[in-house]
Amino acid sequence: MLSGKVALVTGAGRGIGKAIALSLAKKGAFVIVNYCGSEQKAQETVAEIHFHGGRGVACQCDVSDFSACKEMIDLLIKEYGHIDILVNNAGITRDGLVMKMSEEEFDEVVNVNLKGCFHTIRHLSRQFLKQKSGKIINISSVSGIVGNPGQANYCASKAGVIGLTKSVARELGSRGITVNAVAPGWIDTEMTGSLPEAVKEKLKGQILLGRTGTAEEVGEVVAFLASPSADYITGQVISVDGGMAL
Repeated sequence: MLSGKVALVTGAGRGIGKAIALSLAKKGAFVIVNYCGSEQKAQETVAEIHFHGGRGVACQCDVSDFSACKEMIDLLIKEYGHIDILVNNAGITRDGLVMKMSEEEFDEVVNVNLKGCFHTIRHLSRQFLKQKSGKIINISSVSGIVGNPGQANYCASKAGVIGLTKSVARELGSRGITVNAVAPGWIDTEMTGSLPEAVKEKLKGQILLGRTGTAEEVGEVVAFLASPSADYITGQVISVDGGMAL
């Protein structure tokens, strides 16, 4: 399905990003596993890709750094000749009530979650335009749709990702480039696993399907959007949330 395609997945060392990288690799893509802090986690993702018969490499870059992003993408294009799929998954949280949130906590989340998407799209869009093809999938969140107390920075960044997605879809659509967003709900990852049990039960009660989602379920949706089967889909936000935001 994705044979011959090169995919760049940011923040792919663990959780949803890792599942996306594996899903794309299993469908034939060569996957560049971007990471910022943990090389070990990124290499574990690459090793798992290889275990399943796929191909991939790890690549370090802080996506919140405009210049570093340009350098990374320039080097990748020089090395592999093209990039066909961009998945903007890198994200962080710095939770706290807005009345106590510091400027640094707000800026740090926005810089990674939202500006990181802008940086990669900005530096890769010229190549996509040259190719007259490309798939951009931005990972937003149900929190960017409905909001969440204690996460003003995170929710604002993820809502911004939706706006960015729709705007870029309008800019690039005439050249055959699709731009979509995926908005996961409560997905069972390391990040959500640390929540108190009382919070988990309350959140589960808001999910129509009555269960948490898996990172693999998100990965499959992303792989579909990256495939030729989704060539006529752009500017959309696909919620993978069990009906949580309905």
